[in-house]
Amino acid sequence: MEKPGCVVLAAGMGKRFGANKLTTALDGRWMILRALETVPTECFSSVVVVSQYPEILKLAGEFHFAAIHNDKPEQGLSRSIHLGLTALRDCPAVCFQVSDQPLLRRESVAALANFWHQQPEQIAALAHGGVRGNPCIFPQKFFPKLMALTGDTGGAEVIRRHEDALRLLEVPAEELWDVDTPQALSAAERTLKGEN
Repeated sequence: MEKPGCVVLAAGMGKRFGANKLTTALDGRWMILRALETVPTECFSSVVVVSQYPEILKLAGEFHFAAIHNDKPEQGLSRSIHLGLTALRDCPAVCFQVSDQPLLRRESVAALANFWHQQPEQIAALAHGGVRGNPCIFPQKFFPKLMALTGDTGGAEVIRRHEDALRLLEVPAEELWDVDTPQALSAAERTLKGEN
């Protein structure tokens, strides 16, 4: 079976964080660098990184990922989804991966891709305790619904309307943590150092 594509969403405004959190260091390494290293390239036909930030687009190129400039980030998450999906519209499915889960493991993303292959007509997502998180893989039949999103709305809106099509793969809770504030960054750093 054909491999899905992957969109790394990295255009957020970082309003709650107060700055571009993706170029903030966690244990000495940028969060966006950690996110790009988490992509299991062997599982995807192609990978695109959508961002408004030149330094992130440059870094995407160093990983040999396609870099897509989001020239209207103020339009919200839907704009990045549209840009990424347009680039990968011929893929059988697309994995949307956010960039602010610094404890997400590459092995978990690879496991999600394999999990999707088992039932490729279904949406597949990582979860903990039955609660969905990211990344999520959407098969092609959901692309029109994703393209119809507007404003700061993401795939969760599509999933809410199609809960019966969702399959969850369990992972440890910390892998799904979003770092949206400096306090969350500190908590992630403490957890990371505890693992080392």
